[in-house]
Amino acid sequence: MVEIGKINQLHIVKDHTAGIYLDGEDLGEILLPNRYVPENCAPGDLIEVFIYLDSEDRLVASTDFPKVMVEEFGFLQVRQVNHIGAFMDWGLPKDLLVPFKEQHTDMKEGQYYLVFTYLDPQSNRIVATSKTNKLLGNIKPELNKGDKVEALICEDREIGYTVIVDNKYRGMIYKNEIFDTLEPGDRIDAFVKNVREDDKVDLQTTPLGYKKVDESTDKVLTTIQQFGGKIKVTDKSDPETIKEVFGMSKKTFKKAIGALYKQRLIVLEDQYISIVKEKK
Repeated sequence: MVEIGKINQLHIVKDHTAGIYLDGEDLGEILLPNRYVPENCAPGDLIEVFIYLDSEDRLVASTDFPKVMVEEFGFLQVRQVNHIGAFMDWGLPKDLLVPFKEQHTDMKEGQYYLVFTYLDPQSNRIVATSKTNKLLGNIKPELNKGDKVEALICEDREIGYTVIVDNKYRGMIYKNEIFDTLEPGDRIDAFVKNVREDDKVDLQTTPLGYKKVDESTDKVLTTIQQFGGKIKVTDKSDPETIKEVFGMSKKTFKKAIGALYKQRLIVLEDQYISIVKEKK
């Protein structure tokens, strides 16, 4: 079944001066404009495309994919606001509409907002809402400790970042579990640390098997993070500098960075220590 607002694999039906037509099954033939047509393709070939309605409400295909699909959360920037609503940049020629009635607060041009995209059942148009609170916390997380999940970074709070887990659940990554620079809108892999009684999910950014030796390793990682992920202090630095920066003895510091290095959480250089960045 072909789904509007999702990625579909469709067969090429025929060539056309405007592009190629794809078999949209019950939706009929769908045009893939020339600028998206892959080289050396022919009728019968199967290609992967995103389906949506163009500015004239005609079904159209694209091999460029948007920043967020239907039934997904994402952080998007407002391009313009007019009498209809806010139009957001989601990576396609036709901007994504957030009608005024679906805005949690009045949206402003140039600002970023958390939105949820959905298919309007009456028009088949893809639209979005920033009234996201009503869409989360309605189902019990089916997750176990140690599970790998996707986390969408949301709000930066004093204790950590609120996140959306696997596009379904509310969660939190605490500051002492963050060893890389994060920004609202980032999507990262994370690991379930705990499912709380209120059904919110506590996460950490390293697998549960990567245990910290003691509180000193936590402190070292947090301090390096505060310096942007790289610090000009090593085990060769004088004890006074280490104590001033990390608040611990040189002996404790060397033990901590040794443990972190074995866990591949840090890189040791001649004059610097830096945090290993996650692969995205």
